[in-house]
Amino acid sequence: MTALDTLLADAAIPTSSRSFDVAAGLRRLAADAALTSPNPDLARAAQAQQRLSVVSRWVLNEPGAASHVDRLAEDPAQAGEEPDPVAAAEQLDIDGALVFGCLLYLTGHPESAEFWWKLAAGAGHRAAAYCLHLRHYELGEDREAQHWFHQLIQSMDDGADDGFFEALEVVAKYVGANGSTASAPTGCLEAEVERLASRAPGCGIVHRPDRRLADRLHHFASRR
Repeated sequence: MTALDTLLADAAIPTSSRSFDVAAGLRRLAADAALTSPNPDLARAAQAQQRLSVVSRWVLNEPGAASHVDRLAEDPAQAGEEPDPVAAAEQLDIDGALVFGCLLYLTGHPESAEFWWKLAAGAGHRAAAYCLHLRHYELGEDREAQHWFHQLIQSMDDGADDGFFEALEVVAKYVGANGSTASAPTGCLEAEVERLASRAPGCGIVHRPDRRLADRLHHFASRR
């Protein structure tokens, strides 16, 4: 016997001569699985992620979504005018900010999505506040999630409740159970987002969409 044969023989895993009871083994595995309860925080984060994806696709496929991004893409500086930060903030299309945030989230830029959702939520947009509520639960940030939920509820208490929150919940639950017909961003639309992302400053936040992306979003809408 060579030295290699001896080494392999010493490394052999001992086996039992008794036959293995497959059925009993499966029962033991099932019993062990039943004793292992899922982590509630992980379950909630997964649910929030799934629901946020549903809501984002729903927003992106809403009629008029591309038109709102059109208005968001209108920058006075592009028309040869001097940029005015105050005027730019006042001219912000908050629905466009919501749509753009949802597009960024669906194309893998969640930090930039948060930036645009916060702009819209700060201007009183309830859907953007709901997106932030879900996003922070996805990250396991309970305090921040509750903050945005409070902002949402407060807007309803101020008399602004038109059933929008309930509609979002119904849509998310229905799609979770039955699937969605809302289209995900196409590869061409993702490429336009990546083009903008490549021009982002050092902070990595994708700034205002341009006319090229708005045109691509119109093309995306026309395919449905």
